[in-house]
Amino acid sequence: MHIEPGLVTGAKLIAGYATAATAGLYTLKLGWEAIREKGLLSLAARALVATACVFTFFEIFPHYPVGVSEVHLILGSTLFLILGAAPAALGLALGLLVQGLFFAPFDLPQYGMNVTTLLVPLFAVKALADRIIAPDCPYVELRYGQALALSTAYQGGVVAWVAFWALLGQGVEAGNLTSIATFGSAYMLVVLIEPLADLAVLAAAKAGSRFASSGLFTPRLHRAA
Repeated sequence: MHIEPGLVTGAKLIAGYATAATAGLYTLKLGWEAIREKGLLSLAARALVATACVFTFFEIFPHYPVGVSEVHLILGSTLFLILGAAPAALGLALGLLVQGLFFAPFDLPQYGMNVTTLLVPLFAVKALADRIIAPDCPYVELRYGQALALSTAYQGGVVAWVAFWALLGQGVEAGNLTSIATFGSAYMLVVLIEPLADLAVLAAAKAGSRFASSGLFTPRLHRAA
């Protein structure tokens, strides 16, 4: 889902910085709520885990250029369900930054756009989870349909933002539209994998419920809201 260098240039890059700043402010709000709930140490530990996972997703897992971007396996809904919204958001932003600083400096001008593309769909997943998961249902009890809905929301949001940046940068012309459609079709195949990954990770978390109070997981993972 990286926005490729040259896709958006010049003053249009400012749009990415503006949306990323807005997403950053909301992340800070979520972080403050997480600190009040479990403390700063818990938030920091979960954010560190998320950062390591995100770096692995981007730099180590297979990724392929398709259309206007690249197809990555970004388990955004998995990070949300296990670690919580704030740690997942911090991990996505920091993992992407580490990759850019040390392995892909050519991606740094696009950092604002890439952060927006990752974080805003995560916030949509949080909002959707609040609507479709009953308050008395811990995340380890999720059904496949619920996991599928969360995964589809995240991956669909990523595709929508990549399409937005591509249209902003290259306009509405046939080649660009074809590249967007090619990327979207390939990327949404991730939806076939992520819900199964979610359920597998949640099953492992359920089996390890004795670690529920360790501070390494979101409180909602093992208990009701």
